[in-house]
Formats: sequence, C-alpha cells, structure tokens
Amino acid sequence: MRPDKLDDAAVDAWLGKHAGWQRAQTAKDAKNAIVKEFGFKDFTTALGFVVRVGCIAERRDHHPDVELGWGRARVLWSTHDAGGITRLDLELAEATDGLLP
Repeated sequence: MRPDKLDDAAVDAWLGKHAGWQRAQTAKDAKNAIVKEFGFKDFTTALGFVVRVGCIAERRDHHPDVELGWGRARVLWSTHDAGGITRLDLELAEATDGLLP
C-alpha cells in the first residue's frame, strides 16, 4: 500500500530542517514534489551519485525524476499516484542526502 499525500504544514516543517530541498512542480501540478540540486567536481562523480540514487529508489520501488549534467544532478521526488509529496518521498530525500560524502 502506498502512503498518503502529506499536508502542506508537514512538508513545510520537513523542508525547514533539510537544507537545499524545496517544493517543485511536476508536469501535472504545482508544488507537488520536492527537489534538490547537487554539485560535483565532474561528470563521473555526478553519474556515480545518480546511480546510487537509482539503487535506493529501486530497493524501495519508488523512483525519482533525475536530471544529470556535467558536475551536477537534480533529484525530484513525488508520489504520482498519491498526487503529491508523501512520507516515502521525504524518507528517500533523506537517503539521497545520505549518499553524499
């Protein structure tokens, strides 16, 4: 069973404690996702990070939108079938941060 969408207050409280994450818009709706941009020294390091994000996503059967470029990666979490941000998105955003050295 997938988690339910969180209310704005819960998401805002979480965002206040997690530097760099912010609300974002998906193709469907405004502010129904959280996103963070990460900087790296080169493409290979950014690619390695994205692969590790993919591994944690696959283990939880919950997949982000990822944008990869030279020295950067952008990770967007949202639970599309819940119509917004859920506890699972917040947990995986924290796990994403945990991948950094």
